[in-house]
Amino acid sequence: MELSTRAIREVVHPTAAYYHPVPVIKEASETPKSHSLTSITNSNLEDSWDNSLLNPKNRIDSLDLPQNPLWRVDGCAGLGTQYYVVPLFLQRIPPMRMDVFVSDSQSPLIREQLEFDKASHTKDSTRLPRIAIARHIVRILQKWTTSDFKELKLFGDFYRNVPFGSRIVLEDMSLDTRRVRVGLGLNHDLELKLLSLSTLTSLWGSHFKFPQVIDFFDLHVVSVLHDSVCLVRIHERLYIFKALTSGAKYLYHELKTLCTLEPHANIITKPIHIVTKKCTFGNKKAVAGFTTYYHSKGTLRDILPVLRAHGQLRRADQLKWSMQLTTALEHLKSRSATYYPDLRLDNIVLSEKSDIVMVDFEQRGVWCEFAAPEVNAIEYIRLLATDEEVPEFISEKYRKVLQGLVPAFETLVEDQYTNPQSGFNLAWIALSSVEQEAAEVYMLGRVLWCIFEGVSGPQKAAVWQSYRWEPDLEFPEYNRTPPAMRRLIDECTKGRRETLSKVVVRRQSRLVLKNKAIDDQSADDVKVAAQRFWSEEIEVAEKFLKERELRRRKGKWNDNYYERPNLKQVLEALKAFQDEIC
Repeated sequence: MELSTRAIREVVHPTAAYYHPVPVIKEASETPKSHSLTSITNSNLEDSWDNSLLNPKNRIDSLDLPQNPLWRVDGCAGLGTQYYVVPLFLQRIPPMRMDVFVSDSQSPLIREQLEFDKASHTKDSTRLPRIAIARHIVRILQKWTTSDFKELKLFGDFYRNVPFGSRIVLEDMSLDTRRVRVGLGLNHDLELKLLSLSTLTSLWGSHFKFPQVIDFFDLHVVSVLHDSVCLVRIHERLYIFKALTSGAKYLYHELKTLCTLEPHANIITKPIHIVTKKCTFGNKKAVAGFTTYYHSKGTLRDILPVLRAHGQLRRADQLKWSMQLTTALEHLKSRSATYYPDLRLDNIVLSEKSDIVMVDFEQRGVWCEFAAPEVNAIEYIRLLATDEEVPEFISEKYRKVLQGLVPAFETLVEDQYTNPQSGFNLAWIALSSVEQEAAEVYMLGRVLWCIFEGVSGPQKAAVWQSYRWEPDLEFPEYNRTPPAMRRLIDECTKGRRETLSKVVVRRQSRLVLKNKAIDDQSADDVKVAAQRFWSEEIEVAEKFLKERELRRRKGKWNDNYYERPNLKQVLEALKAFQDEIC
């Protein structure tokens, strides 16, 4: 089964439990009486020629980049439907985040020629620019820029005046760059939802201390690192600029959280600048984002496998990072009374002194490959309650369950910042403080496994993203982890369940059944297997939540249901192991 955005609902998400493939009825193969064998043969030949790569119209004339390319592709998101592009011809590039959007509903011919399947999971700036669709986009934008704007200076004026987060939309995708229609999606809605400093002050109180305020156009983009993160230059110094084009509520929640956290050496510092932008309508000067320090060494996701491959992953560093991470989590719990649901290798960077720094405090959470089963139980309910493609009678059932867990959930899922005390993560809001800590310990166990095994993630081939250095084993397999750490990781991850990867895996750019020959399976086989898996998982989640509610009413609920160690006990175990090997 080809990996696409459709596959998310049909296979990857628990919504697959309610997907019903339409059966294909195979008719007996016989020659229709109304047509001669000759006419059918000719028809087939014509159809084959129309779709053949030998036909000149079905071949790309070139994927060579222009001699002086005007654009660059830095990465992508949305399973290959959103591409981060940078206009190289501008003297100063403001962080407008005018990304390119392409529908993945293309003909098989176009998908194959432009390597849409590879782009669906390849996101980094090293590999992505080599893929056909990325090179095709550069050629399309080159033609668009030079033909629609008589002078490049005119494009610069246009670029600076569109709403923040506007889109370049490639319509009528073709292998011929001359036939592709370039449209614009002006994101006025986002700018309307951005809030001014005065509005945020009224929400957070006059005592709230904002960092230094600078203008949006004082930033110059060096590269786009993520759908919400750019590397920018301000007065010859490099910073990270954080902004969200999908909405503002998580951005403002993160800004408030970072400004109010008790400082810690292994947690990202308070923002350096508040970045404001004059909006198109109403003359409003709104907060578009903020800046933080740039840590050039990168994330543990990329660092661990490289160090291991070169024989440079030292036990002392593994222990140091594990203890720093545990200490930082315990600090957040005891000193700032908050939770951290985003614990994964992507959100752990290394400082210049090779100490860990935790980043990303939107509090959106991680997908089930890292999350604790009790968190997943609620998250599955949320997805089924809010996904528009789930049948109404099904979503209504789960909305009632969600209402019992988080009475105010309907206001929290709206795309508007309302200054909630605990953020917008329904699954974590539904948990008590003790339950939250137990869920953090679970995620910590998964990260410790990655650190001691020296791998980029807990899965060999994650559905949503491939890595430059793919893991050679899958959690909870052990190869390099010392026995004492294996015992600790197993204690931290008590209650773990099998994941979808035990049934369905990504092989290169396709979703396939793990234990069946590729030639002996169809896309519907994959969907049926995913439906069976998710149906069982949802049933387990419902039983767990019913038991939790029943015991809570009777006052017999153990908030540490799986009896995992707490953060202090994890730290003690790490220190004991350190003393043992020193």
